[in-house]
Amino acid sequence: MNNDILILGNQYLHMMTIKQPNSNHCFVCGRGNPYGLRLKFYETTPGEVVVEYTVPEQFQGYPGVVHGGVVAAILDEVTGRTQMGGYPPRFMFTARLNIRYRKNVPIGEPLKIIGRAGVSRETTATATGQIFGPDGDLLAEAEAVLVNVPEAIVDNVDLEALGWKVDPD
Repeated sequence: MNNDILILGNQYLHMMTIKQPNSNHCFVCGRGNPYGLRLKFYETTPGEVVVEYTVPEQFQGYPGVVHGGVVAAILDEVTGRTQMGGYPPRFMFTARLNIRYRKNVPIGEPLKIIGRAGVSRETTATATGQIFGPDGDLLAEAEAVLVNVPEAIVDNVDLEALGWKVDPD
């Protein structure tokens, strides 16, 4: 856990950064997936998840531009992870993902990806996700409706077998 102090005017804000677990084979976060993105997610406050990532060229659509399906996968994962905090994690399916592609997402440029939790109910939740370019421009954004993975499935998931753990940076 990283504890930083952000000075905003004359206010001091305490920022906590907690690295979230990854699995082995997930396309977006799987550290053992040789074809995946291997993103590392950090919870900065309850319900907010941040990723800093540079998309490699093998995920491009048009030259120099991240494929729109990869952009969608990133936004899908970051929105779902906003609801995941705690142990055991709250696993959810995406029921609806509305994406707005505002500008081309560049290959090989540092991106900042932010997910924020919305309304959380017993079996459903909402969240938003945004991808920002190196100059802070909003490149793509999403709104998600999430639904709990059924308890019968979650109860039978062996997190250790999935490789669900926090790896050191």
